[in-house]
Amino acid sequence: MYVSEVEREHDDGVTRGGVTRWQTVSLGAMALLAAAVLIALVLTLRGADRERDRALQLQTHSYDVMILARTLSGTIARAEASLGRYVISGDKSQGQIYWDEWLLAGSQIDRLDRLTYDNPGQGPAIEQLRKAYEARGKELSVTALSTSYGRNSQAYARYYQARKAPALNEINHDLNAIIGRERSLLQQRVATATDTVERSSRIAGVLAIFGLLIVLGAVLLGWLSLRAVGERALARADADAAREHADALAEAVARTSAELRQQEAKLRQVQKMEAVGQLTGGIAHDFNNMLAVVIGGIELAQRTVRADPTAAARHLDSAAEGADRAAALTRRLLAFSREEALKPEPIAAAELVEDMTDLLDRTLGDGVTLVTRNDAGDWRVRADRVQLENVIVNLAVNARDAVDGRGTIAIVTGAVSLAAEQVGACAAGDYVTVAVRDNGCGMTAEVADRVFEPFFTTKEAGKGTGLGLSQIFAFVRSQSGEITIDTAPGEGTAVTLYLPRDTTVVTKAPARAAAMPANVDREGYDILVVEDDPRVLAATMGALEELGHRTVSCSDPLAAPELLARNPHVELVISDVLMPRQTGPEMVAGFAQAFPHVAVLFVTGFAGEANAAEFGEHHVLRKPFTLAGLERAIAASMLRSAPPPEQIAAE
Repeated sequence: MYVSEVEREHDDGVTRGGVTRWQTVSLGAMALLAAAVLIALVLTLRGADRERDRALQLQTHSYDVMILARTLSGTIARAEASLGRYVISGDKSQGQIYWDEWLLAGSQIDRLDRLTYDNPGQGPAIEQLRKAYEARGKELSVTALSTSYGRNSQAYARYYQARKAPALNEINHDLNAIIGRERSLLQQRVATATDTVERSSRIAGVLAIFGLLIVLGAVLLGWLSLRAVGERALARADADAAREHADALAEAVARTSAELRQQEAKLRQVQKMEAVGQLTGGIAHDFNNMLAVVIGGIELAQRTVRADPTAAARHLDSAAEGADRAAALTRRLLAFSREEALKPEPIAAAELVEDMTDLLDRTLGDGVTLVTRNDAGDWRVRADRVQLENVIVNLAVNARDAVDGRGTIAIVTGAVSLAAEQVGACAAGDYVTVAVRDNGCGMTAEVADRVFEPFFTTKEAGKGTGLGLSQIFAFVRSQSGEITIDTAPGEGTAVTLYLPRDTTVVTKAPARAAAMPANVDREGYDILVVEDDPRVLAATMGALEELGHRTVSCSDPLAAPELLARNPHVELVISDVLMPRQTGPEMVAGFAQAFPHVAVLFVTGFAGEANAAEFGEHHVLRKPFTLAGLERAIAASMLRSAPPPEQIAAE
């Protein structure tokens, strides 16, 4: 009995010892596997970090190549514009600017060649670009030399002939090809980086799951082997280890996500730079055309003013028309950037369209038949007149391009009552409609869906800014209205604006506004002109003297009060708005109490840094202006400063 019990206890001890040895070996093996999994996870994440850093460097390199290509295009455009000014004016400083910009473009091509070392496909394109640049340089050098030797007529002809030379188009084509290849390479690099991150994430996930299974097995074996001595302590330690592992994995995932967001932000920045380059090219193209008309018309007028005054007048009219178009483009840009002060007023849409027919006829050309129809009666809208005119002109110009300069365009004003959301997001009420229809090529549904995006244009590079329809869209939404497009390929396009009807009563101006100043019969006024730009100051004083006024010049706004004190006969101050040492409104506020009898007229071409409220009741004249516009502004300013009729009668 005793022997059998001893033997049984011995067998039980061996069994328990065997189980313990098996559990120990299993725990050791799992520990080794866990260490291997952890090392593999660390190596995987480190490799992913290296691949990601390399992809980011390559993407940054591609961004630099595309930005440099856009910069090179702008440098060449500035060089050619400076050469044009040199040819027309003969100013050698403009010739030096041309030469400096052209040399800068050459150095930028060399830098572009160095930057594209990692892309063998770019080498032939760079060489073609360099050859086109050298060919273009030879063409422009002949023009510059002709100007330097005083052969102006020959230089003028060579310059305009060079504008049509194939080398310029070849340069633009090569730049676009280089940017296109770099963009394709960038997309490949972004895709490679994304694949690397995704592959690393999958591997890390698998390793994490495998490691978690190992940890669970270790916990189970530990619970079986150490249940009697430390069940709760071991479970708590295992839970802490798992939590730390999960936190590390979550931190790695968060870091990867943040880096992906940074890559997306860089890509969006490149897209913005491309949009700015497209916008700059369109604006430079439009302004170069307008400046060519202005400068060419003035030069031709100077040459023919004595021999043929009629031809000189015609050339001056052409130059004035080009200047008006440049001023209109400036107003469009200011309105798009919301820097130009808006003046909402009740406007009869039908009357506005009727008043614009002459302007539209000249703008659209002889090949376009313009038809207008009034179905709106006397319904009015409340809007800024300049903005509404720009909207109609933009729609008409787009319609002209759709008919390729030859066709029929109809502008129809109408009146309609809408239920809530019957048209887009329009609220219920009365609306004035302005519809512009053409019988042109029409648009596909894909193009029609994007026409209101800023910088989007179907015109070739340099032929448009992509601001027109986006500006119209912003205007309509600011009016709480809606815009619709009815179009199909080959069936023309109809763009309809829905603008809320203005039901306010149009009141007549008070009788005091019609009163004339006491000295209206006198020959001219005594005027102090405050302007920091000496050329603008001389031009303004010349215009005032041409109108019969007497002038006192002031180039520093801080000196204006002293000049007013020395010249008590001054009746009107004409001041620029933005000046280096003091703004026009600040200057007027400083002397207003000391000289309350002096009228004020502000003249400005940009109101971006001055609040319109600072102008107070003073009249504002926008640059550029004509003699007639200046005369009307002076009369309006003097009317505002005139005492009311009852005060005049009392005196």
